[in-house]
Amino acid sequence: MTRVLHVLDHSLPLHSGYTFRTRAILTAQAAMGLEVRGITGLRHLAEGPDCEETEGLTFHRTRGAASGPPGLREWREINLLADAIVALAQDWRPDLLHAHSPALCGMAALIAGQRLGVPVVYEIRAFWEDAAVSNGTSSEGSIKYRLTRALENHVVKGAEQVVTICQGLKDDLVKRGVPAGKISLSPNGVDLALFGEAATREPELARQLGLGEGPVIGFIGSFYDYEGLDDLIAALPLLRERTPGAQLLLVGGGPMEAALRQQAKASAAADAVHFAGRVPHSEVERYYALIDVLAFPRKRSRLTDLVTPLKPLEAMAQGRLVAASDVGGHRELITDGETGILFAPDAPAACAAALAGLLERPGEWRKLKANGHAHVAAKHDWSANILRYQDVYQTALTASALYRFPAAA
Repeated sequence: MTRVLHVLDHSLPLHSGYTFRTRAILTAQAAMGLEVRGITGLRHLAEGPDCEETEGLTFHRTRGAASGPPGLREWREINLLADAIVALAQDWRPDLLHAHSPALCGMAALIAGQRLGVPVVYEIRAFWEDAAVSNGTSSEGSIKYRLTRALENHVVKGAEQVVTICQGLKDDLVKRGVPAGKISLSPNGVDLALFGEAATREPELARQLGLGEGPVIGFIGSFYDYEGLDDLIAALPLLRERTPGAQLLLVGGGPMEAALRQQAKASAAADAVHFAGRVPHSEVERYYALIDVLAFPRKRSRLTDLVTPLKPLEAMAQGRLVAASDVGGHRELITDGETGILFAPDAPAACAAALAGLLERPGEWRKLKANGHAHVAAKHDWSANILRYQDVYQTALTASALYRFPAAA
């Protein structure tokens, strides 16, 4: 039985899009008969034991502290994680290391893989230098940006196989000179066995949140600047000119929450903006059931053009209408007029017009919902997506064996 050790930035019991994708991968692989575990680096900040079992999965933790000036600090962080991987491998002997971005995890896996003599698969979920720009913690072209990009290029070159979550990331790597045949796709997905049926709307929950009778536009996720929620709040008064009863429900939290609350308080439609706060993932379906249209007004950037988000897929799986900004990451998931609607990014008026037009065409709703759910079932159900890793692992294991044991001359 093949043993796969997943090398991670952080994991459950923390909740994020990153940890939910990890959970889906490990759970599906275990169901297929693989032996899987995870190991996290120093950036998993949740308290817990050195070996932690959560939701039926086992995660090991890296201990220690990395200090020093930038660059040296990250190098020490990489080596602590590499040492932890090697130490774990003395007892639980993995056949393969599957490292997930950021490149710090990938580099640690390469170092450990060389010491252990096992192959490395590196999975890129986003280019973290671009994510740092979108989060306001870096700038494009800065020394930090270029060093992060160079490290990722090094990891991609050293890994036996590379996986990306979408075509945009793969295309960018190919432009950098990475052979297309080395890169496989494993798109974001939804476990339809757990998340494929819409919950029943709860009038009492709607009352507690202060929602009126009008249609509800909603967003469920993290409040980052690149998500464009400020544009959504700005669009609401314009939307209400055509749909007076429209309400906006924002579920989640994050760095932009305070600014968004202040913006909403000053809005002409302040009484129609409702913040639900963060909710347990086990209850998120209750909030999807309150929302008529899930809106994803991401701003245009390298990050949003290259990376596909998970939340629109969850919305389609739940049978909700989806409206999203016309950026590359959304275009990979949503076909305008068939599985959802697209509108110009960074433009509250365009967002408002698209939402109003959709709400005024109820005859199209059933088709859009059905097409969206069918799209998720056909291309983004984890029960099928997980099969993509079989060929990736086999190729990596075969290549590694040939490298270590070349054919006789």
